[in-house]
Amino acid sequence: MAIAFTTARIPPIHCGVGSIKHLTPWLLANQATAVLLVTGAHSLEKSGKLAELQQLIEMAGCQLEQLRCTGEPTAELVDQTTQIWSNHPFDAVIAVGGGSVIDLGKALAAMLPHGNSVMDHLEGVGKGLAHSGHTLPYLAIPTTSGTGGEVSKNAVLSGGGSHGFKKSLRHDNFVPSAVILDGDLLTSTHPAVTAACGMDAFTQLLESFLSPTASALSDAIVWSGLEHLIPNILKAFSDEAQNPDVRLNMAYAALCSGIGLANAGLGIVHGMAGPIGGWYPIPHGVICGSLMASAQRQNWDHIKAHASQHPAVQKMARVGRLMPDGQDIDDDQRATEHLTATLEQWTDTLQLPRLGPYGVTNQAVDRIVAASNNRNNPVQLSTAEIRTILERRL
Repeated sequence: MAIAFTTARIPPIHCGVGSIKHLTPWLLANQATAVLLVTGAHSLEKSGKLAELQQLIEMAGCQLEQLRCTGEPTAELVDQTTQIWSNHPFDAVIAVGGGSVIDLGKALAAMLPHGNSVMDHLEGVGKGLAHSGHTLPYLAIPTTSGTGGEVSKNAVLSGGGSHGFKKSLRHDNFVPSAVILDGDLLTSTHPAVTAACGMDAFTQLLESFLSPTASALSDAIVWSGLEHLIPNILKAFSDEAQNPDVRLNMAYAALCSGIGLANAGLGIVHGMAGPIGGWYPIPHGVICGSLMASAQRQNWDHIKAHASQHPAVQKMARVGRLMPDGQDIDDDQRATEHLTATLEQWTDTLQLPRLGPYGVTNQAVDRIVAASNNRNNPVQLSTAEIRTILERRL
């Protein structure tokens, strides 16, 4: 059988408990002398890991400045930081944190060498100017397991207000220079963040697996991610949350989901998450986690009603057999129903919040549906079907 595909660049990856030791050699290899360290909230400080990171940077003989990212990154924050530090002689950026931190570090590595506004280049809302692609060496070190931004070429930035947006700064050269996945850095994640990020990673894995543009290579990587995530997501939300191996399995799955995103695209959940995240102060993982089971139920209902022999059924069934208690289900229809029902159970077990308490109302549904992207969904859902997905989770 002939195989044809193109693949996005994947950076060097250091994966394993204790792999943070690769930080100093990376700085030395890049001849870095001044580093911007972007971090998240205070969990790294409380665990003592921040001091360890600072020591590893100092061992490379680098001057260090630190920036804390306390929420989802905005275009305004990128511009403010660029203006403050555009004349500073940084020659590397390191980001240690969740998806927001990884995106902010990526955007700053891209904009600090230039000093202009990120709005000149931001997709859909900026001036539409092409970025040169020149960027500082950038090391991504995730501490949550969700977006897989450590292997993507885009930094997602938001703007607030009634005309708010969530758009990407994108270039092939923005793929991080290297990635470190260390299970020891992941054990302090809060249970609510663990649940939302874990379901975001699962959503990216399933949506890229079912995408019409998936390839044999993306399927293989995504399947590996599913094999590591499914047995560990509930463990990471339980008394095994402090197990570095459990956390590392989740981080690896999230990384695989980022490769799936880059190479196969995503479906209706992420098509809805864009406008919702731009208009409401809801973390991206919460949106995806809340909508995933509802979207799978709607996709499955559509297939049963309109296309029972759809090729996506075989893939859904394969994932269903990977779910707990699914390995002995022979019939594809029953295996797909098992996948769908298990996701609905996970939504309850992981205590994923509804969107209504964040301000999403019935009156806003039509606006969200109209702005949603259905491009890489396995089936083309109608406006009414997309509305149903959202209404179930208000």
